[in-house]
Amino acid sequence: MKKIALTLVAVSALGLAACQSNSAANNTMTNEADAANAAASDLENAANQVESAAGNVADAAGNVADQASAVAANAADVAANAAK
Repeated sequence: MKKIALTLVAVSALGLAACQSNSAANNTMTNEADAANAAASDLENAANQVESAAGNVADAAGNVADQASAVAANAADVAANAAK
C-alpha cells in the first residue's frame, strides 16, 4: 500500500508540475503571435499598395488614351489647315 501511495503522490506532483504556467513558453507564443499579426498587417498594407498602384496605372492609361485622341484631332486640324 505504501508503494501505491508514494506512486500516486509522485504522479500527482508530476501532473501538477506539468500544469503550472510556463512563462518562457507563454512569452515565446505571445511573441510568435505578435510577429504573425505584424506579418499579416504588412501583407494587408502591401496588398493595398498594389491595389493603389493598379489604379494609378489604369488612370495613366486613360490619360494616354485621352492625349492620343487629342493629338490625333490636332493632327487632323493641322492637315486641314495645310490643305487650305
